[in-house]
Amino acid sequence: MARPTGHLRDDRRPIPAADRPPAATTRRSLLAGVAALGAVGAVGCSRVATASSGGGDLLERLRAAGVVRLGIAGEIPFGYIDRDGRLTGEAPELGRVIFKRLGVDRVQPVPTEFGSLVPGLNSQQFDVVAAGMYVNPDRCAQVIFADPDYQMLDAFIVRKGNPMGLRDYRDVVAKKARFATGTGYAEIQYAVEAGYPEKDILIVPDQVAGLNAVEAGRADVFAGTALTAREVVKKSAKAEATKPFTPLVDGKPRVDGGAFAFRPTETRLRDAFNTELHKLKKSGELFRILRPFGFTEAEMTDLTAKELCGG
Repeated sequence: MARPTGHLRDDRRPIPAADRPPAATTRRSLLAGVAALGAVGAVGCSRVATASSGGGDLLERLRAAGVVRLGIAGEIPFGYIDRDGRLTGEAPELGRVIFKRLGVDRVQPVPTEFGSLVPGLNSQQFDVVAAGMYVNPDRCAQVIFADPDYQMLDAFIVRKGNPMGLRDYRDVVAKKARFATGTGYAEIQYAVEAGYPEKDILIVPDQVAGLNAVEAGRADVFAGTALTAREVVKKSAKAEATKPFTPLVDGKPRVDGGAFAFRPTETRLRDAFNTELHKLKKSGELFRILRPFGFTEAEMTDLTAKELCGG
């Protein structure tokens, strides 16, 4: 997937320590992103604004260079470097296909922390965010998104048998469960909106740390994406994932969607990317690309960036 006020999501299965690129940590932190944006975003935006008018010329420049730099957050299964040093994950693999169709033959990873993705994009440290980033109004004020390539519900990691019967955030509040989630995760807001005191939330680095907290009895529940939860508990003898559920935002069900992000001036590149993305959706090839990373047909989506941006 932290959002400054909102709907970030976070999560995706973290990378084992042996596989992590040097700068990769966790995910979906917009609180950190907003703070960093104040420091570096202004410089980045001023530079970007002079790049071009009429939709930007980045696509032409990428075609001429033959390579696109992808900002990733080092998170399985969204975008990471594997044990062989190869860039992979749902977003990079999708990016490879789409940029190839757009005339750009190579993708190059630029690992960073999740909270640095938005400011890093706007300061031109990389060309595109390819990290499965959730689309939400806070981020839409800073970048432009392609339409989502997947949608996602939440799930909990709990002790085997789910002894407290925790199925959503309201259960966590009602049963006074010890609640944990990841740094900058959207689940922080979801729990707070349900009435859980933010000061009592145990914040851990990632999903593996959340699993460890539940297994060790330091937390009753860890919240993350449904995909992350089901993947991280596969080898656990002490914990399980709950059924996916829809969190509430402002009292309304919220289904999150992840997408590629672009600098606000680069509408031509975003629109060209969207055109190819929709072709992949229509043909079914998108699901074939994402399925090896644990995605199901239920997580394919027709959501649009406009809907998730609140427009």
